[in-house]
Amino acid sequence: MAKDMRETRIEDLPGPKSKEELEEMKMPYEEYCRATFDPGNEHEKPEPLRGVRWMSTTMYIFTPHSVSNLAELGAEVVKVEMPRMGDPMRHTSPFNEAYLYPLHDTRPMTGTGLGFLNANPNEYYITMDYHLDEMKEAFYRMVKMFDGLTECYRPGTFDKWKQSYLYLQELNPRFIYVWGGGFGYGPKVFGGSYDILGQAHAGLASVTGMHDFMGGHCAKHSNWCIDWYSGTQISFGILAAIHWRETTGLGTMIEFSQVQAATRCLGYAAPMYGRFGIVRQRWGNWDTQLCAHGIILCGKSDFPDVSNPQDKHDARYVMVSAFQDEDFKELCAITGMKDLYGKYKVHKDRVDGESQVEIYAALEKWAEDKSRSEVVKVLQDAGLLAEPVMNDREVYESEHFRQRGTIRYLDDPIFGDVLTQSGYSSGLMAKTPRRQNWIWRPVGADNVKIYHELLGYPTSTVQEWYDKSWI
Repeated sequence: MAKDMRETRIEDLPGPKSKEELEEMKMPYEEYCRATFDPGNEHEKPEPLRGVRWMSTTMYIFTPHSVSNLAELGAEVVKVEMPRMGDPMRHTSPFNEAYLYPLHDTRPMTGTGLGFLNANPNEYYITMDYHLDEMKEAFYRMVKMFDGLTECYRPGTFDKWKQSYLYLQELNPRFIYVWGGGFGYGPKVFGGSYDILGQAHAGLASVTGMHDFMGGHCAKHSNWCIDWYSGTQISFGILAAIHWRETTGLGTMIEFSQVQAATRCLGYAAPMYGRFGIVRQRWGNWDTQLCAHGIILCGKSDFPDVSNPQDKHDARYVMVSAFQDEDFKELCAITGMKDLYGKYKVHKDRVDGESQVEIYAALEKWAEDKSRSEVVKVLQDAGLLAEPVMNDREVYESEHFRQRGTIRYLDDPIFGDVLTQSGYSSGLMAKTPRRQNWIWRPVGADNVKIYHELLGYPTSTVQEWYDKSWI
């Protein structure tokens, strides 16, 4: 029936539809955001990937992170580890013995180091020596019940064991299969990779660090940034594959190269060479496109009397940004560098390499008798963008991060209070937020839950497999 145009309904009118909506619209924006995202109450809201089941036959950081993203969004993820030993990442520093193979076969059988933290939250942990013929049935049974799998073995390994996409798509046409490797198919397909190799071979390390004439050299980022970045890229691919399956009913295969992912971080470096034949150089703490826009060293620490050397010596750096001509004029005025403003009034002159060397040297000369906090205050009071380079302790204590829920304690059901950032630092979602249920579980902790309760094997069979070290 056609709508009667003489009838006016409140839901058709602009503006709030209820008293609650009216009050919400009257709230200051900061209060509205705080109420909308409601950090700490994520478990009261829906899980966007609830109902998705995923197998994680992964290790270290790169590929496990790609699956942990799904688990934090509500997917039921089962991590498959080597019997007794688990993921090698459990046995890496800090605070556990390093895995020393091939120097000698020293693999700790118990304990988990902090290097394992944050890469596998919310997952169920089973063990399986899945290249054994005796375990193939259990593996295939999981494939039939699950939506997808992520693996990181050398190319062709799973195919040799008859558990690659070629085989699994026949068992489950809706199955999504992910291979995360070092180089991907091509001349170097069998080359293994780690984060540092990805940064090096992709060219990223070549543009990281200080230039030779400043006493620097190529540098690796001190964290496994390409592992985390690559894992997140895979997660995007998985979500797209799930969407594709909703449309077509079919699964797919995703092939991902860790080295290739790092090339994306090169920005304009490759196009610049392709167009002009110029090889991009390292330029340390400064931006080759903007000036002033970088990090300077102050002469005094904010914490000169503390015993921790990282806390003491790291608290001397400030990020300063004043690349607009008017901002640079103000910067020169408050720092007494008026002669530099006379030389570099316009940005195109300041951004030149030799100019930046002179400008930042002058800024550090000005800051050599000041502490980090003093420099930040002077610059911020002048309306310039400046922030301290914070260390781990300061991030932990940051009231801003605490209010947003970025840094928080997780009441882990096994380990108790565990300080974590993990998925909570990945962006806030109001309706379907990430959440953490546990940070990790012991090796094989959920063998009974998966093999007996989900797959239906008798507990006597599970015990037999355990006694034979098949799980």
